[in-house]
Amino acid sequence: MTQMEEFGCVVIGGGPSGATAAHEMARRGHRVLLLDRAGRIKPCGGAIPPRLIRDFEIPDDLLVARARAARMIAPSNTVVDMPVGENGYVGMVDRDVFDEYLRNRAALAGCERRTGTFERITRDADGTAIVHYFAGPDRDRTTPAQIRAHCIIGADGARSGVARAEVKDAEKMKYVFAYHEIIEAPEPSETFDPSRCDVFYQGSMSPDFYSWIFPHGKTVSVGTGTLNKGWSLRGAVGTLRQATGLAEARTIRREGAPIPLKPLKRWDNGRDVVLAGDAAGVVAPASGEGIYYAMEGGRLAALAADKFLLTGQVKALGEARKAFMKDHGRVFWILGIMQYFWYSNDKRRERFVSMCKDKDVQQLTWDSYMNKKLTRRKPAAHFKIFLKDTAHLFGFART
Repeated sequence: MTQMEEFGCVVIGGGPSGATAAHEMARRGHRVLLLDRAGRIKPCGGAIPPRLIRDFEIPDDLLVARARAARMIAPSNTVVDMPVGENGYVGMVDRDVFDEYLRNRAALAGCERRTGTFERITRDADGTAIVHYFAGPDRDRTTPAQIRAHCIIGADGARSGVARAEVKDAEKMKYVFAYHEIIEAPEPSETFDPSRCDVFYQGSMSPDFYSWIFPHGKTVSVGTGTLNKGWSLRGAVGTLRQATGLAEARTIRREGAPIPLKPLKRWDNGRDVVLAGDAAGVVAPASGEGIYYAMEGGRLAALAADKFLLTGQVKALGEARKAFMKDHGRVFWILGIMQYFWYSNDKRRERFVSMCKDKDVQQLTWDSYMNKKLTRRKPAAHFKIFLKDTAHLFGFART
């Protein structure tokens, strides 16, 4: 009998989170396998903030566009423009190119890449995990394979097979269902600006989330999301394209996927598995932003896995979630409240967009988004925003 292959760490899922985790583990000298399905591209607006570009050393040539403003569109079609600020921008990436770059970077650091579909985890007589998977393309289940792993990082998406098999209550995660169409970019016009992200807070497009038009250089992402399983996402995107003059633009591809609503209460199994990215639920409520949080979650999962492998202390696996929530838990809590209240009907959406006219709101929003932390500057501005927000909340403010 041939001896089974053995790795210090197997990372399951090769999106930004898994690729980042694999890169970090390989840099730290572990024998790492990155197992990823072929041809998977997540529906995503593709926005990455300056902190991500800086922290993860993303080269400029991956940026297909630089968004220098956001436009908020209310149910009444009232628009509010939010310029990023002097010389500021949000980087835009195409996920097919961006994700592959991250996977290749992990390979260059020493990680081994394989194409395959995760099936299950068992354990041998000494307790070491055995990862069972099907080698080859996603739909090819004719070539079963297995490997031993001393640690597993589950980064296999919102409906993570690793999470459901290994982490308590992971199957209870709630999702927003997202769908977008990548189309050829039209010529600039009144309704399309290649340096602006348009966000539509309109119940006709989404009953409880938002819709978007995000520039990607030669292409554009037009999408929407909702908690409502019966909502026609494709129909809503079609309506949005018709309303904005994009109906005739050539459609390059269509993609849909669930997006988690909040971080799981536990990211590890107390034994040898830790989760990262969508599998751990780290997508920001209200905004749906996930790339930065996925990569940061992947980095923290790798740090936890590294410590576990070096010390044998199982409690080290729990440090990934603890560190993430310490830095970002408050932001997620605030954004969750925002989504629950402001997105619930068009009257509230109208007030929400109206709030965005305020220059203090705009500056603090961009400061927090760009740097991924709640800015503590200008306490007087925070107080003003609190008073204005309360006025809108109770309907005292004019829209």
